[in-house]
Amino acid sequence: MATYNITREGDVLRIGFGERANNDQIVKDAAQRLDEMRTDGELAGGGLVKINGPASLPVAMVLAHKLSHLFGAIACFDPKKNQYVVAISHDPEFAIGDWIQ
Repeated sequence: MATYNITREGDVLRIGFGERANNDQIVKDAAQRLDEMRTDGELAGGGLVKINGPASLPVAMVLAHKLSHLFGAIACFDPKKNQYVVAISHDPEFAIGDWIQ
């Protein structure tokens, strides 16, 4: 079992913690998993990707960095609104702060 789990369901990345570990190991495992997914063709890139699940700040930074090289926009789930909010965008179709179902 990894210290950080990432799976893809359509345009959503489901993320979450696995085995107990410190952030120094978790960020390495998250980065490695994203690299594996890219190599396997699961993360070919595109317009928008949505992220749903818990992350520490260091893990969120790794996810944002790596995914922003692949996708035009990244949105994160906000459980209070039960929607995704665009947090990163290089795509004119999506503005930072847009709400998405």
